[in-house]
Amino acid sequence: MSPSARINHELSAAEQAWSDGNEGKARVCARRAVALAAESWLARLAKPLWRGDAMEHLRRIQQQEAFPLSVRQAAERLSTAVTRRHEAPFTCDPISDARLIIDHLTAGAP
Repeated sequence: MSPSARINHELSAAEQAWSDGNEGKARVCARRAVALAAESWLARLAKPLWRGDAMEHLRRIQQQEAFPLSVRQAAERLSTAVTRRHEAPFTCDPISDARLIIDHLTAGAP
């Protein structure tokens, strides 16, 4: 399966989970989609892949000062634990945050 197909598969799973009322699964799938997009982005740039799980990828995105603030903030919201949902930052729309990050990473992709 191609990287874009895997990303779309995770986003579809996130949307299905969201519509089923399973917010936790939606967040996990959205995070995985971002991690797949980050790995694909790094591979296109011939840079070493980041080590770690989807949460580590989100932390790395937050640290990339070259990324727009909106992308870094979306990564921060998406990586905030559900147990901290009443604290800022926390996303009420993990799929939109994931799409924002993925769109940035895939901009200009062949």
